[in-house]
Amino acid sequence: MKTIDKIPTTKLGRTSELVKTGVKVGGNYLKYYSKKAVNPKATKDQLNEDNAADIYDGLKNLKGSALKVAQMLSMEKNILPNAYVEKFSLSQFSVPPLSAPLVRKTFKKYQGKYPEELYDTFATQSVNAASIGQVHKANKDGKKLAVKIQYPGVADSISSDLAMVKPIAVRMFNLKGKDSEKYFKELEGKLLEETDYILEVQQSKEITEACSKIPGLRFPNYYEKLSSERIITMDWMDGKHLSEFAKQNKDQAKADKIGQALWDFYMYQMHILKAVHADPHPGNFLVDKDDNLIAIDFGCVKKVPLEFYTPYFELADKKNIDDPHFFSRKMFELEILRDDDSHKELKFFSELFHEMLSLFTKPFQEKTFDFADEEFWKNITELSEKYANDSELKKMNGNRGSKHFLYINRTFFGLYNLLHDLKSTVTVKNFENYL
Repeated sequence: MKTIDKIPTTKLGRTSELVKTGVKVGGNYLKYYSKKAVNPKATKDQLNEDNAADIYDGLKNLKGSALKVAQMLSMEKNILPNAYVEKFSLSQFSVPPLSAPLVRKTFKKYQGKYPEELYDTFATQSVNAASIGQVHKANKDGKKLAVKIQYPGVADSISSDLAMVKPIAVRMFNLKGKDSEKYFKELEGKLLEETDYILEVQQSKEITEACSKIPGLRFPNYYEKLSSERIITMDWMDGKHLSEFAKQNKDQAKADKIGQALWDFYMYQMHILKAVHADPHPGNFLVDKDDNLIAIDFGCVKKVPLEFYTPYFELADKKNIDDPHFFSRKMFELEILRDDDSHKELKFFSELFHEMLSLFTKPFQEKTFDFADEEFWKNITELSEKYANDSELKKMNGNRGSKHFLYINRTFFGLYNLLHDLKSTVTVKNFENYL
């Protein structure tokens, strides 16, 4: 893969890169409307493919939070056209890495020494490049190590990157009014945390120690003396990416074992620790030769405050969902319904969220749940399409819900999708065995 010798780090440099991308997207629309004039039946499929390719090509050279947002959107399979999902999902695995000279220069800037001065061996060619950093293999004192190096300028450009991405997100999610700012502040805060590698090592150690009792789970050790604010050194873990394993696996018992470990890992964090690994994409999980699940990359950990946790999970109970008075009260607690809503809005959003919660909480209403159930996924797709095309919804204020929904919903959507890829059946309350 082609490497990168330079990343734009100034606001002007990064804006210029996005302007170039905007010009390309504008050209794609001109081509589309020209075709449409000749053939009124022309679809947007080619337009979506061209736009997705051009946007991704621009973002992958910028790296950082702009690319991270693309990665997050790639998990929202029911929001974006498939062309965008496929292209943006490359940000999980397939991003051009820094060149060897830039790796050495960046490492020296962060750590004060060149990598060969700290490790017995260090491979300047990365094995995995993502949105915020890339990973290199190293050895020290007979141990195989993974060294994660943050891209230069990422931490300093988060605020300006989000300011550039904001107009797109506002249109995509129909956000109106000043209240939408709380979602961008939540996103900015979490992205800033992801660039703090000292915090990541601390979170990694806390969660892995607490969850080490769960069978079928493995974690790397972290080495603080070889880590810093922009560098993390941990054990090298051998295994296949979860998505690669899921594609190849034909053994249901293995799928169920790994899926159960994944489910228990998340339920234990959510219900016991009230802090959760909020980046559940396939690149953050490996499967080893003994079919253990390996969890890596704890940069994005969402703490779950009790005032959100309690009503959120009270509405995972079907009898509460179907109790109109209780349901309405919790909708206000979760900031889904608002005091300034009209009667029409109260009715519309109550019905919308009743329908959504009745479907999305189905796994919590069973003793066991089969995430391969195609009827469940068909219903999710149909519900998403129904409200994506709802003209009434587009007229209403899309700011709905506490800021905590942003990462908690992302966590559950990601978890559900991973379990669907695995085709796992899980025992829902199995995590209680490890209290």
